[in-house]
Amino acid sequence: MQKSTEIEHPVSEVIKKRKSVRAYSDRLIETQKINSLFEAVRWAPSSSNGQPWLYLYATKEQPELWNNLFDCLLDGNKVWAKDAPLLMISLARKNFIANDKPNHYAFYDLGAANAFLAIQAVELGLQLRQMGGYDPEKAKLNLNIPDTYHMGAMIAVGYPGDVTSLPENLRLRELAPRDRFVQQEFVLNTTF
Repeated sequence: MQKSTEIEHPVSEVIKKRKSVRAYSDRLIETQKINSLFEAVRWAPSSSNGQPWLYLYATKEQPELWNNLFDCLLDGNKVWAKDAPLLMISLARKNFIANDKPNHYAFYDLGAANAFLAIQAVELGLQLRQMGGYDPEKAKLNLNIPDTYHMGAMIAVGYPGDVTSLPENLRLRELAPRDRFVQQEFVLNTTF
């Protein structure tokens, strides 16, 4: 599978600048920017406009809740996420609110909402990193998540920080050029 570090066709500047960072500044995120992040989520597309997402978040100014979220992370993520001023978990409601029928597109919709969140973060001078590296059972317990929700990604958000503060293995990964599969690897203009 061929990859490239080059942006081969025009895309939005915020897409060019988006990166899943691990180094965060200790600068707190202003309340209006947090509200702006979730306003972007509000306008994400969803099946039947069901908006099946729910975000549970905490800032470092809420140490008990922030620590409940942080405690769910696997050790490899705790190494760097300890500096993130904002942690959250994204959830997808299993059933539609309107008719209580199963929403088979809830995860798809949650992914779209998380993408809007990521793009808005860049627009605000922030970056975020989505993580699957957490203990879902601990999250259910620590955060009292009901069975009516699927757990999505945990997300660290903040202003970009000093990469030299990271352990060497993470610093090297952070400084490596971003690469992606070229379009020919994932786009077909024919049948299989």
